[in-house]
Amino acid sequence: MALWDWTLQAYSQDGVPEACLILQDSFGQNTTFLLWAVWAEASDPAVLARAADVARRWEETTLAPIRSLRRELKSPFLGIDAAAREALREDVKAVELRAERVLMESLEANTTAQDGAPALTALEAASKAWGKPAPAEALAALAVALG
Repeated sequence: MALWDWTLQAYSQDGVPEACLILQDSFGQNTTFLLWAVWAEASDPAVLARAADVARRWEETTLAPIRSLRRELKSPFLGIDAAAREALREDVKAVELRAERVLMESLEANTTAQDGAPALTALEAASKAWGKPAPAEALAALAVALG
């Protein structure tokens, strides 16, 4: 199954969106990269390092600024109609989702084989490759939610 389709299916499972948001907002993880690692069953440090580099550069130049703008647009803005601001926020939200999909498609295109790592192993290895690893319990919560 293609990564994007797999991700949409994963996000429909109870607990997955919440676990991803905690990993992203509380522990600075790139959940697109983490989900790719689970899908790719990745545990090879070299493979994860290359993918983390791509994800980190995309996060810095594209995802983080878009996400920041979307969050800023959540608050009222003096002199701007609330409905117009919220409509723009929805447009930015769609761009953010598209940017995440571009990253997923790029990571998928560079995946040559699946390593066979279980979800928790892949998450732990990916979190370590990302930089400061997330707490084991936060990664385990996502692994459990993914099934």
